[in-house]
Amino acid sequence: MKAAIRILGLAGWLALSFAAGWIGSRYVPGAWYAALHKPAWNPPDAVFAPVWTLLYALMAVSAWTVWQRAGFSGAGPALALFVVQLALNALWSYLFFGLHRIDLALVEILVLWLAILALTALFWRHDRRAGALLLPYLAWVGFAACLNFALWRLNRGPAV
Repeated sequence: MKAAIRILGLAGWLALSFAAGWIGSRYVPGAWYAALHKPAWNPPDAVFAPVWTLLYALMAVSAWTVWQRAGFSGAGPALALFVVQLALNALWSYLFFGLHRIDLALVEILVLWLAILALTALFWRHDRRAGALLLPYLAWVGFAACLNFALWRLNRGPAV
């Protein structure tokens, strides 16, 4: 594969990954989130943007690595699942911050985590580095699912 194609491919995977992040970022925490009861281990708000920036970059490089190695014809299902999990990623922000549905967001993030787990396994088969690049994402979404659960438990009463 020519260098120009590889560079364009990387730019495309980065654009796709960060587009999901941009869509999710349209739904901001705001006053509703600030008023929620939170566990003591809830990270400060300033942590989320840098972590997600790094994770979207790692996701993109992971997909790019698989794409370079196997192409769409050789890794079609894995790359399709990559796009599906990006959509699930963006959907969580809409459910949680947009609709204020902590309960639906909790169910959705569990589906997202399972999709990331499956994606990690599929990518690992094509290239171990690509699978390994998804491990921080899998861990962070696992942590986020625990946080989502804690927020659901602490805020189950009347709408906040």
